[in-house]
Amino acid sequence: MRRTTLVFVRKGNEVLLAMKKRGFGAGHWNGAGGKQHDGETIEECAARECKEETCIRPKKLEPRGGVVFEFDGKAEWNQHCSIFTCSEWEGDPAETEEMAPAWFDVSELPFDHMWPDDPLWLPQVLQGKEIHMLVRFNSDKEMVSHKHISRAQADAVAAAYDVSSQVPTGELS
Repeated sequence: MRRTTLVFVRKGNEVLLAMKKRGFGAGHWNGAGGKQHDGETIEECAARECKEETCIRPKKLEPRGGVVFEFDGKAEWNQHCSIFTCSEWEGDPAETEEMAPAWFDVSELPFDHMWPDDPLWLPQVLQGKEIHMLVRFNSDKEMVSHKHISRAQADAVAAAYDVSSQVPTGELS
């Protein structure tokens, strides 16, 4: 199971989402994020991915919990994703090779073009709440089950896959 991140940049009542143009998740609106590199903290990963995908450099990240994603028959897709919001950044959103960012009013999120689990937890994250969930998909990326779990349960799932369960602090170096 790999460690990943998602960052949801906030501006007033809006959130920056980006249309994934290629690779895993292509065709979905999502926050900026991606895989953690060796030797990188989860916050460094979140900031790097946000900059690479949207041209925004977070100055401060607010940890909002995480989601454990399991894919039946596709163990290489399994991930423990740390979720952050960000309201302090440098730069202007710009399209990159991987993502095309756009601002959305939080009351008008494009859930029809997002991952099917997003309506279950993203509104809570955008309200400043911490979430912990376990979401299972089949190999066709269709959601088959979901449940809210505790932080300890999320850490136990990650540990079962031998994944570092470092608790995000929001601190950037």
